[in-house]
Formats: sequence, C-alpha cells, structure tokens
Amino acid sequence: MDENLLKRINKLIKKYMEDYSGGKDIDILKPFDRPDKKTIIDILDKLQKMVFPGYLKNRSFRVYTLKNDISMQLEDVIFHLMKQVEIALSYDDKNSEDTQEKIQKKAENLTFEFLEQMPTVRDYIETDLQAFFDGDPAAHTKDEIIFSYPGLYAIFVYRIAHVLYELDIPLIPRIMTEHAHSLTGIDINPGATIGKYFFIDHGTGIVIGETTMIGDHVKIYQGVTLGALSTKGGRSLNNVKRHPTLEDNVTVYSGASILGGDTVIGENAVIGGNCFITHSVAKDAKLSIKNQELVNFNEESGMVESKHFDDDNDDSWFYVI
Repeated sequence: MDENLLKRINKLIKKYMEDYSGGKDIDILKPFDRPDKKTIIDILDKLQKMVFPGYLKNRSFRVYTLKNDISMQLEDVIFHLMKQVEIALSYDDKNSEDTQEKIQKKAENLTFEFLEQMPTVRDYIETDLQAFFDGDPAAHTKDEIIFSYPGLYAIFVYRIAHVLYELDIPLIPRIMTEHAHSLTGIDINPGATIGKYFFIDHGTGIVIGETTMIGDHVKIYQGVTLGALSTKGGRSLNNVKRHPTLEDNVTVYSGASILGGDTVIGENAVIGGNCFITHSVAKDAKLSIKNQELVNFNEESGMVESKHFDDDNDDSWFYVI
C-alpha cells in the first residue's frame, strides 16, 4: 500500500478512536450482551412457517410430514429464542440484581409461555385473513393474501410481537415490528391492543401507536395515523394512554389522522378520507370533510378557475381508497 495513503488511514483510525472514547451513548460496547437482529428475524421466519404450515412448509424433507416439520422448527425456535430472551433480560436494568442462573430460568419460562400462546395467535390470524378476503374485492383467493399482502404480514408480526410485549420481554418485540415496518411501510407498535378480524387495505404509511386500542372488525386504509396528540412531555408520557381507541366495526379511510389518548371512535363509525380528529366520535357517526374546492388553470384565458362542491348528496369522493 502507498505509504502516504497508509499514513492517512492511520490518522483517521486515531481520530475515530479518540472520538469513540468520548462517552457517547452510541459508543457503549456490548457486542455479546444485546439481542441479535438477524437471529430475531430468522426466528420470525420460522414462526411464520409454524403459523402457516400448509403454505410455507419446509421443502427439504424427502418425505414431508407436518409433525416432523413443526418439531424441527419448534426446537430451533426454542433454542434461539431462549438465548435472545436471556440476553434481553440481562440487558434490562430491572433484572440487574438477578443471578445469571435465575435469568436463564426466567428466559426459559417466558419462551415456553410465549410458545404456548401460538394456537391463540393462529386463531386471531385466521380471523384477520378472513377479514382481508371479505374486505378486498381484488383478492381472488386467500392464498394470494397469504403470499403477497404486506398488510397481513405486518399483522402477523404484530401478533407475535404483542405476545412478547405482554410478557414484558424488552427490545425483541420492537425489533420484530420495526422489521415489518421496514418491509411494508406499516408501523404497528407491539404495545397496541388489536381485536379480531383486523383489516389493513393497501397499508403503506399506516401508523398505530403503542397505547392504541382497536376492537373487532375494524378496517383501516393507507396513510392512516392513530397517534398521540402531543409528545412534548417526552419521557413523562411513558405508560400514559396517548393514542386513540377504535371500537368494534369502525372504518377509517385513507389519510385520516385520529389523535389523543382520550379520543374514542364509537362502534360502527366511519371516518372519511383525510379527516383530522382530536375528539371522540359517537357510535354510528359518519365523519367527512365536505365542500371541496377544485382549482384549475385555464391556459386559453390565462385565468385560474375554481369550482366549489356544495351538493351534500354527492359523497362519491368520501371513500378515498
């Protein structure tokens, strides 16, 4: 290597090492004391095969049987998840006074508690799949939804992560949901509570905050935000209900924002596209933004022309999907 180039590289290394010794939070070195993202994603992939065994079966078997496949997947998940949970628990200050043996045992018990709930997770996902099929006329088969719909994948990951969240396992649930977020554009915090038959259409740009509560048979379209009214309180808002509640059979069309922990959308309500809501809505209500004005530039006259829509009976634009 050119001597001058080597000097420049060594100078950079020295500069970086001096910077790394500055005490920044991002400099803390614990390479073996934090959960491994790649391993967690691999666990998710195996859990997906366990949730959809007829669709994502292991094709490496010469003679396939469901029992053999599930046994192998389960053994692998148990081994790796126990280790990742153990690391996460050790990383959490709440367990700082526990012995490593006690943390290992706790990780083992939590892993089995989680896996014992997989049949319940599958029950919920079965209803979600039905909601997708019933709600989307573009879906020709349920196979198409399982193999290709990002919304169902985001819900699957949320369902898995939510169980881990409820077991008070640190870090791992959020790593899972942010992985789904990066793939789908759908951001569901694992702390949200979501009922059965949950349908996300298109999905991109959806945000569902940590303390959101969603009932059964709820439909949400792209660009919807279920968020906090304000986060200027910072850490003082931790564990405070900051996000809205949507009761059963609510439909929220694209671009709508529903904000605030005290905001409740009553059952059977319909929220039209682009609505901005910070107060509760009565059940059976139908909210929309009326009286749109379209503006057009007329090149012949050189004038800007506008048309105001006052016909209250024309709500064809209301359902923005």
